[in-house]
Amino acid sequence: MRTRYIAGLSLVAMGAGFVTTLFLPDHPVVDLLKGGFEAGLVGGFADWFAVTALFRHPLGIPIPHTSLLLKSRDKIANSLISALENELLNKASITSRLKQFQLLKLAGSTVTRIVRKRSNRVGAIRLLHTLLTKLPLGSLVPYLQSGIVSMIGRIDVKPLAEKLLHTAAEERWDERALDYALDQGRIWVSRPETGQLLGSIAQQKMQEAKVGGIMGFAVQAFAGFMNEDKLGTMIQQLLLSGIQDLSRSGNMNREKLLAEIRNQLQRFATDEETLNKGKQWIADKAAHPDSGKFIEERLESLRTSLLSALDKEMDNGGRKVVTVVRYAIRKLQAEKELTDNAEQKILSFIVDFVEANHYRLGLLLKDNIDQMNDKELVRMLEEKVGSDLQWIRVNGALCGFIIGLILTSIQWLG
Repeated sequence: MRTRYIAGLSLVAMGAGFVTTLFLPDHPVVDLLKGGFEAGLVGGFADWFAVTALFRHPLGIPIPHTSLLLKSRDKIANSLISALENELLNKASITSRLKQFQLLKLAGSTVTRIVRKRSNRVGAIRLLHTLLTKLPLGSLVPYLQSGIVSMIGRIDVKPLAEKLLHTAAEERWDERALDYALDQGRIWVSRPETGQLLGSIAQQKMQEAKVGGIMGFAVQAFAGFMNEDKLGTMIQQLLLSGIQDLSRSGNMNREKLLAEIRNQLQRFATDEETLNKGKQWIADKAAHPDSGKFIEERLESLRTSLLSALDKEMDNGGRKVVTVVRYAIRKLQAEKELTDNAEQKILSFIVDFVEANHYRLGLLLKDNIDQMNDKELVRMLEEKVGSDLQWIRVNGALCGFIIGLILTSIQWLG
């Protein structure tokens, strides 16, 4: 090290100066310089001994209380670990330092700076495109099905059914469902082929009817008088008239039908056995291989759409990425309470994580120190702090020289 040579040179200079004054004729100036060089030589040697004694035995002689760092390597390691855990990585210190960074603000500015470059945007989209292309959707399906089945199993269906029933009553879903069913029935009944079907069925059943006496004679006469077309048309008219009556608000039969629908829904909503069977049926359907195939098809369709959108965005240079990022940052900045809570949670997580694991850093530090032999440890310490310590030798020689001049001058005054 350069400072070591400077320190050695200062000691040599003091020694050479002292030896030179021994051969000079007596003179007050020579005596003054001799006292200075002598004190500087003593100070330089004393500080050389002190600095050397920290790292090794001076001149290789095992003098007591030398090579202090090697003798105290365990104490040094423990002190470093203690300082790391109790001072550098304690909760208050970490929290204080992290608050100065304003993590979310720093993250927002960093992300904004990154997405300004077209190459970064396109690179990020290309990476996302590659990851999405290689994503094994087929292997994800069983986990999705398992999650859906697990979620269904945790649902308490009775409160859900009661809430749905209450909502249905408020939104009048029962009336809408009835009106929809009546409209579909009207459409079906109005078809010509429906009339033919109804006439054929009625004609067949009348012929199969086994009624004796006058009633039987009347039925047979009516069946002979009415053909399939007439029967079909008559039944169609009757059904359409009935549907029209049920479609009118306030109709007595309509109200009775709605009341029965509501009663059945109420009974269903309070029947736990039926609800649990329904829940189990849904869970079984969700776990069925056909459902897995359906989910995979939907996922593949979604992936195709996303890949197409990413390809288009890459061609546009990722402009939407900038728009999305800026929008998200503006929304976060507007929600100060939300961002403050989020930052506090992040800080708490980091602090708790470091506090729970900083002992690992201490163990790693101690393990690294234990793996170093004495020579390597001394070399490392000298590289880190040796340069500054060598200046102690230089200062010791210079201070000794000045003090020697002062003491010699005091002797003259005495």
